[in-house]
Amino acid sequence: MPKRRYLAFVSDAAQTCGVEEFARQAALRLDGRATRHVLDGDIGRLKSALDHADAAILNFPVVAWKKKLAEPVVAAFVSRLQRKQLVVVLHEWHALDWKRRLVLVPVVMLATRILFSAPEVAAEFAKSPLSALSTSRRAVIPIPPNLALPTTLHDGPIARRLDAQRKARRLILGQFGSIYPKKQSTAVLETAARLLALGHDVGVVFAGSFIRGTDNVEQEFYALADKLGISNRVVVTGYVADAEELFGIFRHVDVFCYLFAEGLTARRASVLAASFSGKPVVVNAPRQRDALAHHGLFCKLIEGGAIRMVDTQADVNTMADAVLEASQSHRASIDAKAEVDALWGAVIDALDGGKATHW
Repeated sequence: MPKRRYLAFVSDAAQTCGVEEFARQAALRLDGRATRHVLDGDIGRLKSALDHADAAILNFPVVAWKKKLAEPVVAAFVSRLQRKQLVVVLHEWHALDWKRRLVLVPVVMLATRILFSAPEVAAEFAKSPLSALSTSRRAVIPIPPNLALPTTLHDGPIARRLDAQRKARRLILGQFGSIYPKKQSTAVLETAARLLALGHDVGVVFAGSFIRGTDNVEQEFYALADKLGISNRVVVTGYVADAEELFGIFRHVDVFCYLFAEGLTARRASVLAASFSGKPVVVNAPRQRDALAHHGLFCKLIEGGAIRMVDTQADVNTMADAVLEASQSHRASIDAKAEVDALWGAVIDALDGGKATHW
């Protein structure tokens, strides 16, 4: 029996987030069975593209969603009118602004299969009124890292700057990914300030950019750095598109540090990508003990010491102690490519309606 053919909806964004990268990588991993289609409002082109597909895939949240307010809804309606299956991948639910969830209502109701990025997201959706009106064909999938380790590294200006600091015996804390309030990136600033107060020479690099929104994210970030007296020790790279340059920066980080509001969840692909640098990652634990049980790579990285978890409600003092311990820790090596291939195999199987962690 021939395998299903897909139309994978993506945006035209030049600076991609984790969700957008997942959408694009999923299309590539389907190995000729998927065509990427940019959401551009052209219904005629959409209908023509759907003629060659059995199903459509929509990932949420959509990049620049305010500019794409109607396009996902139209794409979902046209897909179902053309009698195509519609797979919706929800990477977030409660974390989305209520207006974004409102836009999602018709799309989710039209879905023939819903896949969730983590058990927590599935549980949030199950508690919503929309759950009763949506398909029962739902599953949780393991989200692979949104970056692969390149074969060569490139030391750009920021990497060289960090290298000079490390040669001067400065401890470099790092964080990879977009900077926004619910990620609590400012907790890394507070951890650095605590380490500095304990007598350690510390620097911080954020490999990513600020998410623009209604919040004054960037201003408040730098205001806190000034208040803590560490603004001259903080580097924010902005968006880095080149993997060779990005991992060149990672090479000069001593410890990656995350303190999420909800604790670690399986959808945090940025944590996986940071762990591929070979440097330890300190992060606060999930709220639920089995939250990562479906994600084989997370489990192996934790067991091997690459990811070191502290209490979910850890404070800055706990994080500082964990960072110091992690900077001198041993980490077991893994075959990253094989592990990522296995994750994508599970994702593709779930898209095709095969085995997955059902919810």
